[in-house]
Amino acid sequence: MSRNIVLVHGAWADGSSWSKVIPLLQAAGHNVVAVQNQMQSLDGDSANTRATIDAMSGPTIVVGHSYGGAVMTSAAAGASNVAGLVYIAAYAPDEGETLGGLGTKFAAPSGLQYIAPGPGGLLYIDRAHMPQAFAADASPGDGAILAATQRPISGALFTDKMGTPAWKQLKSWYQVSSNDLMISPDLQRFFAARAGSKTISLPSSHASLVAHPKEVAALILEACAG
Repeated sequence: MSRNIVLVHGAWADGSSWSKVIPLLQAAGHNVVAVQNQMQSLDGDSANTRATIDAMSGPTIVVGHSYGGAVMTSAAAGASNVAGLVYIAAYAPDEGETLGGLGTKFAAPSGLQYIAPGPGGLLYIDRAHMPQAFAADASPGDGAILAATQRPISGALFTDKMGTPAWKQLKSWYQVSSNDLMISPDLQRFFAARAGSKTISLPSSHASLVAHPKEVAALILEACAG
């Protein structure tokens, strides 16, 4: 059965980060839309993503990578057409939690040291280090593209509080990246266990959607099948 699939990108990326996954989902007959968020506030990105969800007619699977998991967790809450959530190395906060607070639950992964303010005071990952910190198992070419196209974020994303979390009402799937240098793999496993998600683990960097698109697409297609 055909589904709508809404893809939510993470921090320091945009909708093009799904470019290797989208054709696989489309080939399976699904209607796929990748949102483009500004990453200035969780509320703003959630409202933008919810507008995309609300525009879908019929059952919809929402997929979030990284910070996009927090966006999806907020945006899908109470949406009557959402049939499931898929977290790809993503945050899955509970009500009142912040990304910054969650980041202190386990040892900070080494990639975070390369985050610093850039033009306009927004936060960037140093481009020279981004391929290794963000996408170590992707091809050098893909890593260079991610570094060149990275989208900066506001520091407010680390302090904005989560509202009602959609994972408490919806079935979910979770892909853990066991070699992630941006979000602790232990934190990812914590999210998956707390949400009761069907979980797979890949020996991947943070950018599993770029380095392991077939496996990521397969998990999304499993969610589409219910």
